[in-house]
Amino acid sequence: MSDHGVSIETIADLVGHAGTRVTEAVYRLQLRPEITKGAEAMNIIFSDNPQQESA
Repeated sequence: MSDHGVSIETIADLVGHAGTRVTEAVYRLQLRPEITKGAEAMNIIFSDNPQQESA
Protein backbone atom coordinates (compact mmCIF):
# COMPACT_ATOMS: atom_id res chain seq x y z
CA MET A 1 0.00 0.00 0.00
CA SER A 2 2.83 2.36 0.79
CA ASP A 3 4.15 1.87 -2.75
CA HIS A 4 0.85 3.30 -3.97
CA GLY A 5 0.93 6.42 -1.81
CA VAL A 6 -1.15 5.22 1.17
CA SER A 7 0.01 7.05 4.30
CA ILE A 8 1.48 5.21 7.28
CA GLU A 9 -1.43 6.42 9.42
CA THR A 10 -3.96 4.88 7.05
CA ILE A 11 -2.05 1.61 6.91
CA ALA A 12 -1.89 1.50 10.72
CA ASP A 13 -5.64 2.04 10.93
CA LEU A 14 -6.35 -0.65 8.36
CA VAL A 15 -4.25 -3.28 10.12
CA GLY A 16 -5.67 -2.40 13.54
CA HIS A 17 -2.69 -0.72 15.15
CA ALA A 18 -3.38 2.02 17.71
CA GLY A 19 -0.53 4.14 16.34
CA THR A 20 2.14 4.07 13.67
CA ARG A 21 5.03 2.83 15.84
CA VAL A 22 4.13 -0.87 15.55
CA THR A 23 3.27 -0.49 11.87
CA GLU A 24 6.65 1.10 11.18
CA ALA A 25 8.49 -1.66 13.08
CA VAL A 26 6.61 -4.57 11.52
CA TYR A 27 6.44 -3.25 7.96
CA ARG A 28 9.68 -1.26 7.86
CA LEU A 29 10.95 -2.90 4.68
CA GLN A 30 7.70 -2.27 2.83
CA LEU A 31 7.57 1.34 4.04
CA ARG A 32 11.02 2.24 2.77
CA PRO A 33 9.76 4.06 -0.37
CA GLU A 34 7.65 6.38 1.79
CA ILE A 35 10.55 7.09 4.14
CA THR A 36 12.88 7.70 1.20
CA LYS A 37 10.45 10.17 -0.40
CA GLY A 38 10.25 12.08 2.87
CA ALA A 39 14.02 12.20 3.21
CA GLU A 40 14.39 13.43 -0.38
CA ALA A 41 11.84 16.18 0.22
CA MET A 42 13.65 17.26 3.40
CA ASN A 43 16.95 17.40 1.52
CA ILE A 44 15.40 19.77 -0.99
CA ILE A 45 13.67 21.92 1.64
CA PHE A 46 16.77 22.29 3.81
CA SER A 47 19.30 22.44 0.98
CA ASP A 48 21.85 25.25 0.83
CA ASN A 49 21.49 25.10 -2.94
CA PRO A 50 18.17 26.65 -4.07
CA GLN A 51 18.88 25.44 -7.64
CA GLN A 52 18.18 21.86 -6.48
CA GLU A 53 14.46 22.63 -5.98
CA SER A 54 13.83 22.89 -9.71
CA ALA A 55 15.48 19.53 -10.43
